[in-house]
Amino acid sequence: MIVGRFVGKEALGAVGGVTGVLINVIVNLFVGLSSGTTVVVAQLYGAGRHREVSYAVHTSVALALAGGLGLTVIGLAAAPLALTAMDTPADVMPHALIYIRIVLIGVIPSFLYNIGAGVLRAVGDTRRPVYFLIAACLTNIVLDLLFVAGMGMGVKGAALATILSQTLSAVLTLLSLNRTPACYRFIPWRIGFRRNPLQRVLLVGLPAGLQSNMYSFANIIIQTCINYFGTDTVAAWTAHGKIDGFFWMIMTAYGISVTTFAGQNFGAQRYDRVRQSVRAGLVMAAVTAVTLSGLYGFFARPLLGIFNDDPAVLEIGVQIVSITVPYYITYVCVEILAGAIRGCGNALSPMLMTACGICLLRIVWILTAVPLSRTLFTVLVSFPLSWAVTSVIFIIYYNRCHWLERCINRSGEKLPTDPVQQ
Repeated sequence: MIVGRFVGKEALGAVGGVTGVLINVIVNLFVGLSSGTTVVVAQLYGAGRHREVSYAVHTSVALALAGGLGLTVIGLAAAPLALTAMDTPADVMPHALIYIRIVLIGVIPSFLYNIGAGVLRAVGDTRRPVYFLIAACLTNIVLDLLFVAGMGMGVKGAALATILSQTLSAVLTLLSLNRTPACYRFIPWRIGFRRNPLQRVLLVGLPAGLQSNMYSFANIIIQTCINYFGTDTVAAWTAHGKIDGFFWMIMTAYGISVTTFAGQNFGAQRYDRVRQSVRAGLVMAAVTAVTLSGLYGFFARPLLGIFNDDPAVLEIGVQIVSITVPYYITYVCVEILAGAIRGCGNALSPMLMTACGICLLRIVWILTAVPLSRTLFTVLVSFPLSWAVTSVIFIIYYNRCHWLERCINRSGEKLPTDPVQQ
């Protein structure tokens, strides 16, 4: 909002628009890896294997440092080529390059926060990660006002505010882990790789990260199509993405909750509670989807106007909302069912189903349908179509493919003899 109001629609299109999909490729990969930490720590903690919990925590922090450094270097080198390949509008390109180069420097703190928050959530502490994010977000807003509105630093100021706030959240998270007396305490000099926890984290986290990036890769192609329609459409798409993001963050939170709950109970061999968490998650996610889609659809114009009041941008934004938002409900099963399956240690199947239902279907649609009718409607309809198809795939797999029994057999545990636990 601050960038759109004080710098202009070209900067708005750069901050979170064309740069957002590229940054998300890197961030989503490590958010997925941090979910591997969450699953492994939750299972070990639920099983009472406290020494192994400590090994998993310090291995994950080492992974955050090494992976963050490597991805920062790769991102800085690849960003200009990627923005050019996406047909970024010429008036947006300078803002996009400045913004992405600065934000990539803050990748390591972002990774450290996600790992630390994943550990805290795995042991049931979901409050402190929220408090740390509140502190970081408030800091981000204040610094945005200071750097962008007050000092006139433009997108450079917005990027600096972002990485400084990410650093704050990382420091607060690591300090909280350092000060706990519990088995998941973080001790800096114990950072290092241990083969067994590293393998377990990667076994769950890497497919989860790739699954998250299925959305990003497909959205890069869609963003390229959006860029084709010009700066007004890019600005409208960016403004929509900021509001639309509230829905996706809440869905992700439900998915993380189900993953953590399923992981702890799978480790404790309470398999009946895994399915209970799915039923509860589906109800909450469905109610949220219906409520938010109704509110956003009704208040679309004033909400989009917060970011930019250009009439052309607003008109396109309202069109985007009408095509995508009413169909939020069709996505619910994807996040909840994937969370439960992943929490029990099977991250490969959700990744493959997402690859087919989200990534492959959207790419096929863009390559076949869009050339026949090069309109914004044709591009955007790929979203509800892919959500619905992928949900159907997940429902069939969850109910028909005996995935939980295979996870139990792979873990070396015995199948429960009590029918209630079945």
